[in-house]
Amino acid sequence: MRVIAGKYKSRSLQTIQSSSTRPTTDKNKENLYNIIGPYFNGGNCLDLFAGSGGLGIEALSRGMECLYSVDNNYRAYTIIKKNIEALKMSEETHVLKSDYRKAVDKLSKEAITFDLVLLDPPYGKKIIQPLLIKLQELKLLNEGCIVVCEDLKEEEFEETYLSLRRIKQVSYGITALHIYQFEE
Repeated sequence: MRVIAGKYKSRSLQTIQSSSTRPTTDKNKENLYNIIGPYFNGGNCLDLFAGSGGLGIEALSRGMECLYSVDNNYRAYTIIKKNIEALKMSEETHVLKSDYRKAVDKLSKEAITFDLVLLDPPYGKKIIQPLLIKLQELKLLNEGCIVVCEDLKEEEFEETYLSLRRIKQVSYGITALHIYQFEE
């Protein structure tokens, strides 16, 4: 796995060898960033089920100012830290080893808000839909925030969740990406 574009282009990333995590392929990552905008002009990114951290690191490489990577798995947490250290991006990142529910509560209490949210939890757990509501209730989304949801293509997603409106849906093999924009 590698960083596709931006400041850290072509740099290799370590991944977790585990059945509980599955890194987004380079092809799917490139397709995702081509959809949501190839480059960013600042802002905060939340990678809530970060795995090896590749999606969030890609966002930082492409111009996000600050990255919050969250994963509950200790091996994932360790790999994220190693990837961030290898790229010398520690100043722009915060890595939390935490359950996603505790993490969003903590971020809300600290009044941290986001311009890009990446949600790629374990497939088929039906975590994303309630989380889309919770992110809004906790006031974690800035106006215009893009929220990317990755799950099995069989999973049903609504067109809207409160003030989140789906702007794009694409499928790749068994995976579907649902991309929402927050508009109050």
